[in-house]
Amino acid sequence: MDDYYYPEPPQERAFLVGIAIKQSQPLLTVDDSLRELALLADTAGMEVVGQTSQNVDRIEPATFVGSGKVDEIRNSLDTLEAKVVIFDDELSPRHQRELEKRLGQEIKVLDRSALILDIFAQHASTREGSLQVELAQYEYRLPRLTRQWTHLARQAGGGGSRSGTAGVGLRGPGETQLEVDRREIGRKITKLKTDLEQVRQHRSQHRNSRVRAGIPTVALVGYTNAGKSTLLNALTEAKIYIADQLFATLDPTTRRLTLPSNREILLTDTVGFIQKLPTTLVAAFRATLEEITEADLLLHVVDISHPNVNQHIEAVEDTLAEIDVPPISRILVWNKSDRLSEEKQQNVTSDWADDESYNGQVILSATHHQGIDLLMKEIETILTESMHTTQLLIPYERGEIVSTLFTMATVLEQEHTADGVRILAHLPDDLLEQLDQFRVDEGLDDVKTD
Repeated sequence: MDDYYYPEPPQERAFLVGIAIKQSQPLLTVDDSLRELALLADTAGMEVVGQTSQNVDRIEPATFVGSGKVDEIRNSLDTLEAKVVIFDDELSPRHQRELEKRLGQEIKVLDRSALILDIFAQHASTREGSLQVELAQYEYRLPRLTRQWTHLARQAGGGGSRSGTAGVGLRGPGETQLEVDRREIGRKITKLKTDLEQVRQHRSQHRNSRVRAGIPTVALVGYTNAGKSTLLNALTEAKIYIADQLFATLDPTTRRLTLPSNREILLTDTVGFIQKLPTTLVAAFRATLEEITEADLLLHVVDISHPNVNQHIEAVEDTLAEIDVPPISRILVWNKSDRLSEEKQQNVTSDWADDESYNGQVILSATHHQGIDLLMKEIETILTESMHTTQLLIPYERGEIVSTLFTMATVLEQEHTADGVRILAHLPDDLLEQLDQFRVDEGLDDVKTD
């Protein structure tokens, strides 16, 4: 059989547009934000061929940027032979419609939110991830439907609905195609929310089982491409896919990790954050993000070598606040230290040296496995601080409890007596409650350790 070569389709040529609103204080400058947008476009498989920006007093109600700037963009698209224009901020439905009219039907008008949703659709590999992305896409697109975007119910999610609903239905009397599309997408949104609620309940049951077993959960959070998956691989010898790319991994991954004391914990890698994260995506991923809100400890991983590292930290903290994360203990993990000299590392971290938001800080290189032992010890120390020092007397016929203590708690002393095994240990609240009948503190103050 002859071998046939099928060339890759040419990349779409994209032109970027950003604005700087006077008197505003964004996390990133317009130039830095456009650089990040270019990385997002590259991740989505586009070729960025040009960009422009504009300083404005306010956003133009009709076309987002000024009328003259729209004409300039149109001319640039013609000159550069670009068919995609990407705005760095979310466009309103009115902006979308007016820009499509002004720039022409052959030009695809996107904003940062649409671009991120497209990347997530490409990278979602599990049913849960696909459901979440599809819901976010529909909720984003519904108010933006135009004649140019009909039959979108067949397209969201990167190739057809996974929700099990039918395609676009027949029109009723006097209905336009847009009305049919809107009604059908409304049905799909309802179905997807139902499916995701079932996923949320299933995940909640798993989480409750872990709580009952007394296994602490540590969640990795951070800006996209900070190295969370690389750190998970370094800590657990997992083989999670990693790439020097924004949103290289999307679906959460959980692995067991044994601490220096032989105590086991669960380490969960979560989706990366980014500035201007679409609100529809945050809402759709709420079930996944509950893994963060229910964790016992957060590892906030940052790229110490990135010029905007401080802004990245703030963007992550803003997102954590948006999803109502309670005051969980946190470690600030300065990753990619191999890319900076020690002097520059100190310059970067000095701004956060006295920040009381974090219970500890560690500088490391996950790629080179440098500083991993220090992080393990810091995790152990902070988890122990939230535990009770308790003395237990376990009957010899309940040997499985002794095994549980060595796995789920930190055993300080062990003594074999005539009545059973006497154990002094640091226990989490849930395990302490389960083993309350075996407590023989005998004057030992049951207080949380300092």
